[in-house]
Amino acid sequence: MFRKITHKLQEFRRKEDGNIALEAALYLPLLLGVFAATYTLFDLFRQETVNSKAAYTVSDLISRETAALNDDYIDSIYTLGKLMARAGSDMSMRVSVIRWDADDDRHYVDWSVERGDQMEIWTDANVTALNNKLPLMPDQERVIVVETWNDVEPAFRLEAIGVGKREIYNLVFTRPRFASQVAFEGSVVSDGSVHDDDDNAGT
Repeated sequence: MFRKITHKLQEFRRKEDGNIALEAALYLPLLLGVFAATYTLFDLFRQETVNSKAAYTVSDLISRETAALNDDYIDSIYTLGKLMARAGSDMSMRVSVIRWDADDDRHYVDWSVERGDQMEIWTDANVTALNNKLPLMPDQERVIVVETWNDVEPAFRLEAIGVGKREIYNLVFTRPRFASQVAFEGSVVSDGSVHDDDDNAGT
């Protein structure tokens, strides 16, 4: 009995005939699934890189400014960020200047603006949420914080492997390059009050 089974297995192994249509029907769905998953994951990683580059570009542009910014400037860099990201994607952006006070051992918000509908501006009351995301800073040092948030719809929704709609968040901080701080014209929120940072551009 054992020899008979062994013989049948050896005979089956030596066979080279088959039906290519049947084999294609068996393997084609698997191959298409692998290709779709590979393309989708690659596209999501590419989109994360594009969003990160957009945030760095905006942050670098702002860090080089010496005059006070205004709403038109923020609108322009928001448009630039959306152009760098995927066309038609729902991107939100928040730009803030954060100051560290060593005596109070906490961060304060010089100004904060946002574009899009997924973010709210930072205030002195809620900026503590950034404590673990910002670098160590000397007393009264300021950093420009640019955040982007983008809802990305993948090319193929593969819920079986956990690939669906993704929320891509980026946070980039940059020190002002040519001035002690980058100011913002007009009314800004800081500690619940309204003031004009343009008057303090040199401080």
